[in-house]
Amino acid sequence: MSKNKSDMMFSPNDFVVYPSHGVGKVVSIEEQEIAGFMLEMFVISFEKDKMTLRVPTAKAESVGMRPLSSPDVVAHAMRTLKGRARVKRAMWSRRAQEYEQKINSGDLIMIAEVVRDLHRNDDQREQSYSERQLYEAALERLTREVTAVDGGDEDAARTKINDVLDSRVVVVA
Repeated sequence: MSKNKSDMMFSPNDFVVYPSHGVGKVVSIEEQEIAGFMLEMFVISFEKDKMTLRVPTAKAESVGMRPLSSPDVVAHAMRTLKGRARVKRAMWSRRAQEYEQKINSGDLIMIAEVVRDLHRNDDQREQSYSERQLYEAALERLTREVTAVDGGDEDAARTKINDVLDSRVVVVA
């Protein structure tokens, strides 16, 4: 079996982003026999979710697995959070579907857009249960990636994100 460049994009102990699960850590690269074929697999641990995922090395790129965002991308995501919420006038079910797709895209900027659009201040109307669920999922993904990129702890990342969201509050007299 020939190895191409994309087979070894990640090494053990690298943090990676798997689109539908967020930030995980490559624990090892192992060979496994599946249906009579030997496949090389990335073994990825998602500590918070107590989950281990095995991804064939040859499929990592096609499933959207990627390295952590650069500090520049994180800075762009923070600028995105500062912007005005852009809420379409479509039915909630349609918007919820779009938010879900953005969250599962694994794209940090799209995830930041969801956080920005669904963020509510104390003086704004209540969120519905499904709005809150999507907001929490997006915030969690954003926080985990910011934590991994900054190399800090999750509380510091969450504070940083909340500070950005709170800073955009405009008081109208």
